[in-house]
Amino acid sequence: MATRPISPQDHDRIADAIRAAEARTDGEIYCVVAQSSDSYFFPAAFAAALATLIVSLAVAYGLEAWWLTMRLPHFVLAQLLALGCMLALLWALPGWRIHLVPRRLRYQAAHANAMKQFLARNVHRTSARTGVLIFVSIAERYAEVVADSGINAKVGQHVWDDVVRELTRHAGDDRLADGFVKAIESVGAVLADHFPVTEGDTNELDDHLVEI
Repeated sequence: MATRPISPQDHDRIADAIRAAEARTDGEIYCVVAQSSDSYFFPAAFAAALATLIVSLAVAYGLEAWWLTMRLPHFVLAQLLALGCMLALLWALPGWRIHLVPRRLRYQAAHANAMKQFLARNVHRTSARTGVLIFVSIAERYAEVVADSGINAKVGQHVWDDVVRELTRHAGDDRLADGFVKAIESVGAVLADHFPVTEGDTNELDDHLVEI
């Protein structure tokens, strides 16, 4: 997914896209991009410990096949030393951790972060319950659109799935800012169809991209 930093100019483009989309609807759009949704140290440490155990057992059987022996205390010490080295590497090189974590767990962490941001940024507290969060977590290669209850009553999940596919396609081409602009335009069109702007509509959420 995207690796280039989002420039100030891209932030301005995204903010302009949000304002343009919200000019046609009573809905509110909020955007968040996370570099990662978890440190993944403990899941990675568990995977490293399991791999160390499996490899050490394979080595033990290999030594026996070659008629070689190792005293049990020395074997256990070698296991602990190998595990310690693995954990030290995971601590020093956090970018490696996510590669030891199953995709399902990565997606669960990213989804949990999306829901956390939805609540923490008060997207759920708009007066008509018409807030929408567009969320991307780069390390997990994950994107999600979270809509409040007022919108979900009228808009099916397949609509948001289409927005996510387009957003992740742009992000995969290292054009995350373009992906956000396109997603905002798509979400804005959906909101304008179901919740057109009315007199007295106020802007309830900040119109910018938040990076965490």
